[in-house]
Amino acid sequence: MPLVKRNIEPRHLCQGALPKGVGGELEYVTNNSLSAIIRQLSSLSKHAEDVFGELFDEANTFYVRANSLQDRVDRLAVKVTQLDSSVEEVSLQDINMRKAFRSSTHQDQQVVSKSTTPPAVGNLYTASEPPPPLGSLTAYREDQVDAMKFYTDPSYFFDLWKEKMLQDTEEKRKERRRLREQKRFVDSTLQRESKKVRKARNRRQEWNMMAFDKELRPDHRHPHSLRRGASSEGSLSPDGRHVFSIL
Repeated sequence: MPLVKRNIEPRHLCQGALPKGVGGELEYVTNNSLSAIIRQLSSLSKHAEDVFGELFDEANTFYVRANSLQDRVDRLAVKVTQLDSSVEEVSLQDINMRKAFRSSTHQDQQVVSKSTTPPAVGNLYTASEPPPPLGSLTAYREDQVDAMKFYTDPSYFFDLWKEKMLQDTEEKRKERRRLREQKRFVDSTLQRESKKVRKARNRRQEWNMMAFDKELRPDHRHPHSLRRGASSEGSLSPDGRHVFSIL
């Protein structure tokens, strides 16, 4: 629901009850309508003055900030033109001895507060009716919740924003935890896959090795002799029979 900052009164020009004993009803209604139009014009001129006053204040603030920024740019331009890197040499010690830069810019705080309320909104707040005294019923509640909050709660939107922020933080924390668990699972899978698999035993090569005497067996440090012995067409099995290799 939009907030109406300014209301032009009276809203109805010719609406009203005629008093008893009025002789000229048409003249009475005409005079009331003209007076209502005059009051409307007066209210409109007052609101127009407020609108132009707010525009003037905002334009003045913008003008002051623009002048301040232009002064800073001019000072910086003069300082840059005076610097000469080929003549002036600044040592590291001089740089460390200088004071740290500190900005003089004032940040706007408490922008939305009672002191920054526009005059039109302040007038509406002053003219509005106060809430009923429901706070006196808080003492009779078992949950100790302020009874006035069931009628009006100024902190409702702040609590709603806080709940949303906490929910977003919890979702981000769960997402980070899920990513860490997924990364841990991938790392453990890669470690299991990177383990060396036991080499399969070759019975034919073992039989060929056992067919030779110990002094004639090829050394395991020379695999070419082992391959040459394993590729022979006729070799002996452990029981002394010839075994023919199938190519």
